[in-house]
Amino acid sequence: MEAPQGPAAEAAPAPRRTDRPDRTDSPDRPAVRLTVETPERMRELGRGLAALLRPGDLVMLTGELGAGKTTLTRGLGEGLGVRGAVTSPTFVIARVHPSLVGGPPLVHVDAYRLGGGLDEMEDLDLDVSLPDSVVVVEWGDGKVEELSDDRLHVVIHRTVGADRTLDGDANAETNTETNADANVDTGADPGDAGADERRVVTVTGFGSRWSDADLAALIH
Repeated sequence: MEAPQGPAAEAAPAPRRTDRPDRTDSPDRPAVRLTVETPERMRELGRGLAALLRPGDLVMLTGELGAGKTTLTRGLGEGLGVRGAVTSPTFVIARVHPSLVGGPPLVHVDAYRLGGGLDEMEDLDLDVSLPDSVVVVEWGDGKVEELSDDRLHVVIHRTVGADRTLDGDANAETNTETNADANVDTGADPGDAGADERRVVTVTGFGSRWSDADLAALIH
């Protein structure tokens, strides 16, 4: 005689997913991608970005040496109407450019040496209120996202000659960033003066601040 069967074993509950990104780590608008043909067009893109910015905004710039991050920021500074020449802040970590037109100051940060990220940013003693400023950070991936739940992420990709720009020494980044971006301004590639200047730029908004922003206005 068969033994009576016990109740069917219940299926184990599915493990709870823990790898879903936070809301602020997911773009709230589709990314806008455009091709920038020349350094002047990169500065023009910066001026276009400036028209979308307001006090408290955080802009993260990602791109290899010579991609044009400082060139873009120079145009952004022109659009904001700030004082002083915008150059790479590699050796000072951060520069503050006050507004000449009553707008927000521009805080331009090179986060390459900021190993502590947010904590070190707060210790820089910038003599300016970050919530009242437009903050542009180069090399800030994984370091300064906590400055704001909302941010604009700009990724600049060199379409030609990427490998020639780098010299193979990661420590040289802090020594060559100024020259590399300066070469973009003059239309020269540090590795090949005749290389194509084209860049593919992707602009993505994160957080509610950018949920209704018209990033498509940058394409014209």
